[in-house]
Amino acid sequence: MKRFVVFMLLACLCLPVFAGGSKDAPAAKPAPAAPAPAAAPAAWVPARPIDLVVPYAAGGSSDLLGRALEKMWTKYSPQPLRVVLKPGGGGVTGSVFVSTAAPDGYNLVCGYGSGCDMSMPYLQKLEYDPFEALDPVCNISIHTVMVGVPANSEFKSLADIMEWTKKNNKPATFVGSTANGTVDLVLQAFAKRTGANITIIPTDGTGQAITMLTGAQTMAGGAHPSDMLPHYQSGRVKLVGVAADVRDTSMPEVPTFKEQGINFSAYGSIKGIAVAKKTPDNIKKYYEATFKKICDDPEFVKMMKDMGQPVIYMNTAEFTKFFREANSEYKKLIEELGLAYYQQKK
Repeated sequence: MKRFVVFMLLACLCLPVFAGGSKDAPAAKPAPAAPAPAAAPAAWVPARPIDLVVPYAAGGSSDLLGRALEKMWTKYSPQPLRVVLKPGGGGVTGSVFVSTAAPDGYNLVCGYGSGCDMSMPYLQKLEYDPFEALDPVCNISIHTVMVGVPANSEFKSLADIMEWTKKNNKPATFVGSTANGTVDLVLQAFAKRTGANITIIPTDGTGQAITMLTGAQTMAGGAHPSDMLPHYQSGRVKLVGVAADVRDTSMPEVPTFKEQGINFSAYGSIKGIAVAKKTPDNIKKYYEATFKKICDDPEFVKMMKDMGQPVIYMNTAEFTKFFREANSEYKKLIEELGLAYYQQKK
């Protein structure tokens, strides 16, 4: 009984503590509710056909790439992708068209990173700024620059060409595409870095350049792999060098300039996808993911290989970094060649 009384007394003394403490102690306030997390933007899916704007003429490497993407698109998207050609101004016309379109995801540029984005901003003043006008989405391919010679040529390497110019004390003729385009810049850099005496014959485009090369109207010429490939496979052209850090996977038997002792490589013609500035992130994410699926598709990889266009996918972050690095290198090259518009005497 005594034990029970003692237990009850202790329980009564402890009751205020368990009931909330002394009278002077303020009541505990409830912790503030955590702020609700921001709602993620809803996933975007196109509701109507999409225009893939190719800012170059029909039949070129960007057009061929666009057609391949067009063919694969409906495998991964509910709406079709339509190639729309808008050539002009060395690629500026089509790029400006997309940059001024509504940022709603229904107009894309195919070939972002080509001449009008890499070299032209330094060769002349443009209404178009590749960094301010468009947002990169991803990269699909990179087209290197290869040097070839006619099938009956005595040349088997770049060294043979350099040796011929010294021995004969006259220039070797090279054909390029447009003046100061990606291919032309590589040929000019080859001459400057090696001291080789060459004369570059500009043309109206790749088609004319290839016709001259295969017809042996010139001693050598430059072009992208997709332009050279059918003539190389048929034996009308021999390839003697590629201006890249590593061999091109579309024709891995062709040695690089550096392997032949020439300290020069170029980024080539970059083939990325871009949209207008202020395009919402969920739209850009949709395209980034969809193009990744296409680039991982074996059917697309084979299609590209058959055209001489290696698949080199980069996501938005990777491509943005790469694009700026390449642009900076082209600026240095153009200045080295003394071609920048701001270097010219007024």
